[in-house]
Amino acid sequence: MTIQQRNAQSATAVNDIDMKLEVVVIPVSDVDRAKAFYTGLGWRLDADVSGADGFRVVQVTPPGSPCSVIFGRNVTAAVPGSAQGLHLIVSDIEIAHAALAARGAEMSDVFHDEGGVFHHKGTDRRLHGPHPSRATYGSFASFKDPDGNGWLLQEVTARLPGRIDAKGATFSSAPDLANALRRAANAHGEHEKRMGGIHDEAWPDWYAEYVVSEQSGSTPPT
Repeated sequence: MTIQQRNAQSATAVNDIDMKLEVVVIPVSDVDRAKAFYTGLGWRLDADVSGADGFRVVQVTPPGSPCSVIFGRNVTAAVPGSAQGLHLIVSDIEIAHAALAARGAEMSDVFHDEGGVFHHKGTDRRLHGPHPSRATYGSFASFKDPDGNGWLLQEVTARLPGRIDAKGATFSSAPDLANALRRAANAHGEHEKRMGGIHDEAWPDWYAEYVVSEQSGSTPPT
């Protein structure tokens, strides 16, 4: 087998391997303070393990997240507070904002970017309130942990094409699914108006198609 053939084979093999982001390591100065902060937000405590020479690893997981967060002593050489731009995806920015504020997080106002695409660095070009049309990916809120590590909430209600397999939809929690069903119900109400007010007996199929299309980024029913 030639080098080119081996490289091509290796590239194909890599494309066939799932690579799921499992853990994000954040640098903190006081492990117990960080642990109290994150568990106080309602994040699940997965592990708190100590070893020789002061080594300690704490793992927590945000509700509904497949990816966990690790901090501790001697687990990273990064400067405490230097982790920035960590995104937490939520289905309703205002509900999530209120929930975290109630649990002690010092939240920014809900904001959107002046250009309407993602957000600029720091607080540049922030405009108050959610995106005017509540466009998916367009509304944010931010907070910091006690060391200054920076987190952002980002509201995502419909995924870009290819983000979720078009053959199905996934939901990380019952509230996430409930919010998707509410959006489907609102859209279906408009659908029935366009039908002249006729009750759509096939609404379960319509709901299912709408929810899956929203998650996969494909064209929703009308």
